[in-house]
Amino acid sequence: MGTVVIDDATGVILADLSHEGERFLAAKGGRGGKGNACYVTSTKQGVTFAEKGEPGTKGWLRLELKLLADVGMVGYPSVGKSSIVARVSAARPEVAAYHFTTLTPVLGVVRLDEENSFVLADLPGLIDGASKGVGLGHDFLRHIERTRVILHIVDTSGSEGRDPVEDFKKINEELALYSDKLVKRPQLVVANKMDLPGAEEHYPALEKYVTEKGYPIMKASAATGDGLRAVMYKAFEMLQKAPRDEAMLEVGHLREVDPDSFEILTDSEDADFEVKGKNIERLVAMTNFDNEEAVYRFQLIWRRLGIEKALKDKGIEEGQSVKIGDMVFEFEDRY
Repeated sequence: MGTVVIDDATGVILADLSHEGERFLAAKGGRGGKGNACYVTSTKQGVTFAEKGEPGTKGWLRLELKLLADVGMVGYPSVGKSSIVARVSAARPEVAAYHFTTLTPVLGVVRLDEENSFVLADLPGLIDGASKGVGLGHDFLRHIERTRVILHIVDTSGSEGRDPVEDFKKINEELALYSDKLVKRPQLVVANKMDLPGAEEHYPALEKYVTEKGYPIMKASAATGDGLRAVMYKAFEMLQKAPRDEAMLEVGHLREVDPDSFEILTDSEDADFEVKGKNIERLVAMTNFDNEEAVYRFQLIWRRLGIEKALKDKGIEEGQSVKIGDMVFEFEDRY
């Protein structure tokens, strides 16, 4: 669950498999060709041609997993996200004093009591330029799209030599650059590492800036556990109020087109003209051009679809090449 199916050529999201048991047919096999008996009529009994099988769907798909978590933690590397999820859940992410300890998302279930719980995601840390794919940028940000509440973890002590207020600003800027919807997501700021020297001195400025931006802020220490229980209850409270469909992806719908419609291109690399259209390309793929009757049938349908006239309107001349699907023909004007 959580897999998104994307048409790699267009970027259109074809399916968002976010519920148990959901299925999506991404590529369909072609139907079998009709045998010669299908073309027998009362006046024509000795039919000697048959269709080939129709080719199946062909193309490239991109599959992305976007984790299904209720609450997701954001923040610079080493601000304490892994330590927090290890404290409040049974998850055991690797914790160490170097950047990007968390290279893949870690999910933990936070149980407040026997009846209430939620899924918390410990996600890889953001850095400047993440919205453009720098570092673990897009690998991280796509998971945040699913979460309904964001826990923004800030190193209040400035132990990495950074300003907590600037950290907060830059992370939110990266979220906004990636998706304007993320900035509107409910966000609880956690002033972490309050047990370290310098945290109390930095906290007033951080609190003032965060509250002016309209976000709630709470003190905590992942090292000692102080304040984390209250933070989790507050996150759960915000989760109850958060819109349930806010984090859902917008699934695109492929435009329905007339199967008989076609377009003629004049910039093909392989021929003077190229005809693209669902039914004409299928007809070419299923026609046996070594059989005269099959070729005659092809010519009748090609004229019925109006392709010959359209090519003439485009200025095609005798002997020029026409590409349809994988076949290249030489145009002959017999009429």
